[in-house]
Amino acid sequence: MQKFDLVVIGGGPGGYVAAIRASQLGLKTALVEEKHLGGICLNWGCIPTKALIRCSEINHLLHNLDDYGFSAKDIKFDFNKIIQRSRNVSKKLSDGIKYLMQKNKVEIFNARGQLNGTDKIRLTDENGKTIDDIGA
Repeated sequence: MQKFDLVVIGGGPGGYVAAIRASQLGLKTALVEEKHLGGICLNWGCIPTKALIRCSEINHLLHNLDDYGFSAKDIKFDFNKIIQRSRNVSKKLSDGIKYLMQKNKVEIFNARGQLNGTDKIRLTDENGKTIDDIGA
């Protein structure tokens, strides 16, 4: 069983910042995140939504070019590309968090973390199968 000074469960904005700071203060730190670093806002909420809103703004501008003294014909959009751009924006930011974890020597466990007795965290995969136990 690997031992750490601190194990943070959850890689959202509170968790990953806490893990970085703990490591900077000299603690051997682990971060347990089940799905995506950055949390709901970065991966499914605020950030991808803002990317989609920006595409909507561009669409609006393109369809109102005459108001600005421009003209264009046959303006089209590709919904799949718009969605893919939104996903790419989120992935880039999540990858940036992963880089920060590595740079600050925080060990990442891609699993679900659950307290399992004193100073022990059980790591399970998406099917609930135990992967490992780590200690704090």
